[in-house]
Amino acid sequence: MKQEITFYLALFLQRLHYVTALVLLGLAGGLYLAFNLPAIWRAEARLVIEAAQIPGELAASTVQAGPVEILAVIRGQILTRENLLQIASRFAVYADAADLPDDQKAADMVERIVMDLPPSVTPGTSPFVQVSFDAPDPEMSAAVTNLLVDQILEQNTRLRNTVAAQTLEFFQSEVKRLDGELAAQGDKILQFQEAHKDALPTSLDYQRSRQTTLQERLSQQERELSSLRDRRARMVEIFERTGRTDILGENVSPEQRRLQQLKDELASALVIYSPDNPRVIALKARVAALEAANIRAGLGTQDTPNMSVFEFQLADIDGQIAFLIEQIGDIETEQDEVKVNIEATPGNAIRLGSLERDYENIRQQYSQATAALAEARTGAQIEAQSRGARVTVTERAVVPSKPAEPNRKLIAAAGLGAGLGAGLALFLILEFLNRSVRRASELGDRLGITPFGTVPYIATDRERRGRRWRVFAAVLGVPLLLGLAGWQLYERVPAARALFDEMIGLEPLPGALPGAAPGAGPDAAQPAPQTVPQEG
Repeated sequence: MKQEITFYLALFLQRLHYVTALVLLGLAGGLYLAFNLPAIWRAEARLVIEAAQIPGELAASTVQAGPVEILAVIRGQILTRENLLQIASRFAVYADAADLPDDQKAADMVERIVMDLPPSVTPGTSPFVQVSFDAPDPEMSAAVTNLLVDQILEQNTRLRNTVAAQTLEFFQSEVKRLDGELAAQGDKILQFQEAHKDALPTSLDYQRSRQTTLQERLSQQERELSSLRDRRARMVEIFERTGRTDILGENVSPEQRRLQQLKDELASALVIYSPDNPRVIALKARVAALEAANIRAGLGTQDTPNMSVFEFQLADIDGQIAFLIEQIGDIETEQDEVKVNIEATPGNAIRLGSLERDYENIRQQYSQATAALAEARTGAQIEAQSRGARVTVTERAVVPSKPAEPNRKLIAAAGLGAGLGAGLALFLILEFLNRSVRRASELGDRLGITPFGTVPYIATDRERRGRRWRVFAAVLGVPLLLGLAGWQLYERVPAARALFDEMIGLEPLPGALPGAAPGAGPDAAQPAPQTVPQEG
């Protein structure tokens, strides 16, 4: 194993000059890129998403979208083509490329703007939002970044207030609409109740009770009618058999006697019933009718002597029978009306129930809309006073002191690593392509023999001196060349001087920083744009 390492180390030293050349070439290329790439300045601002100042249990904002969602919408509005071109024109971002198409300008502006949004907002936390802009000039980067911050704040306030105002306007119109529908539905119910007041569910018990009362009255009237007809028939039979009607020997006519009986019944009824009772009213009507009949018949009062008793008695009974028949007809007519109302009540109940259900549904919607309107008014006030979730600035962008890109250290180290890798790759390729026999093991593998001994290569004094010089040049020449190149960069390139001073921990010399003076190197700052007042 030791012999193998010694062998390959000797081969590497033989080709050290090739490796060294590639390392120097890679380092030179890395340094060239590191100090010739244009500097990119990045000013950063920090925003914070603050939770609502008023707990949601007490009063909630009507803006239901999360702060991250709103910021995503705002980012889309900021990154519109028109807005990006306005920013580029305002700060002369492409002053050196005025002929660049607008589409390319907008696409490049999108690449320059960085707005890091948190994936989500955990309750009880206040995540930060980073906003930055890459520019060839530090002042331009800070100015554009602050403008973006102002636009974010303005758009956030406008968007939240717009959503709250639209919500309030919607519920105001909804309450007004439902109020009109509620009044119209109430009018329909009232008109229906007035049109069917005798056939409503609430009057069904009364109609049934009325139907029972009418049936009782009808039965009573029919009994009285039957009694009067029997009485008349008996009187006719007695008169035909005896020729007399006053079988009791009274001088008062039957009409007068009947009138007195009715008056007695009326007086007894008034003791028990009220004057509005149907029985009292019927008795009064019968008394009035009988008095009128007596007067028309010439009977006068009960003191008048009895004249033509039989005829007057029959006339009185016939009058009572006619009156009862008329009353029975009225009762039957009223019974028919009550029956129709009772039969129509179920259908009216269904129709009225449908109208009332519609009214109740509208009323519930109206109550919900009224409650939502109150919440919308509260939410609008919360947003108007900026008491809901909001975005505030914790740190505005300042002019950066050093460029963010390119990373010159990394580029130079990458160039050195690429050169070293290329040198090692070249060494391996040369060894792979070299098929000559250089060791006893290779001789046995090629010829299939076992050598008894090997005679090493005996170099001359000249060859040994040349080998020493090459090793010496490789060991000492590379650091010298690197030191010389570094010294030249340090003296001639201000950016390299600043980088070297930073690497070794020294304060940069005046004028060594990029942008310290016009024409100080490839990293020199561009002329600062005209100062523009910041919005809001």
